[in-house]
Amino acid sequence: MQMPNSSNENETSGSSLTLQNRDNMSAGTVSLERELASTRRLLWGDHVKEDVFRRWAQGFHFSPDEPSALIQQEGGPCAAIAPVQGFLLKILLSETVGHSLQDLTTEKCNSVLVRAVCLILGQCLATKYNVAVYRKNDTEGQTSSGLNVSAEELSCDAIDHFHRRIEVHTFKAITEVEAFYTRNIRILKDKYGVLLLLYSVILSKGVEAVEMELSELSDPLIHSTYGYGSQGLINLMLTGRAVAHVWDHEQVVGGLRLRGIENQNDIGFLTIMEHMQYCTVGSFYKNPKHPVWVLASETHLTVLFSFERRLAAPETAGESAERIFRSFDPEGNNFIPSAALQDVLCAADLVSEPEYVELMRRKLDSENLGIILLSAFMDEFFPGSERGAPDTFTLHHYNGLSRSNPGGRVVYRTGRAALLECPMRAATTDPMLTCLQTKWPSIDVVWDDGQSPSLN
Repeated sequence: MQMPNSSNENETSGSSLTLQNRDNMSAGTVSLERELASTRRLLWGDHVKEDVFRRWAQGFHFSPDEPSALIQQEGGPCAAIAPVQGFLLKILLSETVGHSLQDLTTEKCNSVLVRAVCLILGQCLATKYNVAVYRKNDTEGQTSSGLNVSAEELSCDAIDHFHRRIEVHTFKAITEVEAFYTRNIRILKDKYGVLLLLYSVILSKGVEAVEMELSELSDPLIHSTYGYGSQGLINLMLTGRAVAHVWDHEQVVGGLRLRGIENQNDIGFLTIMEHMQYCTVGSFYKNPKHPVWVLASETHLTVLFSFERRLAAPETAGESAERIFRSFDPEGNNFIPSAALQDVLCAADLVSEPEYVELMRRKLDSENLGIILLSAFMDEFFPGSERGAPDTFTLHHYNGLSRSNPGGRVVYRTGRAALLECPMRAATTDPMLTCLQTKWPSIDVVWDDGQSPSLN
């Protein structure tokens, strides 16, 4: 098979297929063309806006001001960049304990980037791994902006040009993929690196498998007008499954069985949309195996992380019950209507028989005020309950957009967090704090420079 025509790409033991020589198209290449056409449709729909595609056409580049922080050039590709950043940080948190992230070398960061990408591909549990490569034309040169552009690309639709020059390498094991990317790091760092990873994930998992997981949805994974990634795409990158919802397991809504997250994930996900009551993030996402969370605003994804390992511990029974109690107290008043007690007990998997509930209601609302205090509820059902998480800890935040960082420098922002005894949840209009309170209802954070980082 013909190998990529690029001085940066070396020989590999993986098999390869290309669409470039259409006159001598084999059965395997025809199959590849169908898969690529299906992948294109799945990602972009039937019509792709030129400016949306061009916003996604970037490689994985590190910030000159923060060695391990990836830069996002335009709005849109955060659905791929933020998950890669999350897995990259998961690796670094395990390997740089006691060391500064500022001391990382370029070689180390490139190595961790490859490993992060392979973790994402590995989650697909594929029988084989199909790695997409952009095959450069010999005549491609450099524009004044430093991007590789050929005469062919300038004379035709950019996305058609991109698809005509995709080559796919097939590997049996993820270790082979890691070795291939390590030898050919430019695949990830050149102009189409982010898109090539998306295509590799879908081609490895299989278009039919992705469509089956999306089930009831028919919209493309990338919004045709605004260019942002769907929840199905975000979940595919974070978990290896393209389900459309963020709750635990399945829920029946309007007679439909809708699939969510099936297991505790390596890294987590929180969204300000939960505060707005558009969705409910389940425990699997809120309590990941590692203290790293992708944060979602209405339009952008960023990443929160901490070196405090105890933040990734599963909820204690008391923490779970407190979270459920607070879900019935959206104003943050630290009490609920006494009439809601049965629903709280039921949601917390406590005894909820009507006779018992009435007994507890009279006990917890002895003055017949019509409310039940959080403190009284916890003292009754979880006396002496301890937190799994510490009361104070340090958080770090990443936002890949230069314009969203002070001075335009993409760096990690640091904050000192505390879990308060008496939260003032209703008092904040800070989007960052609002988002974090969906995980830690009583949290307050003081950021080092005095301003909360931007979620957008």
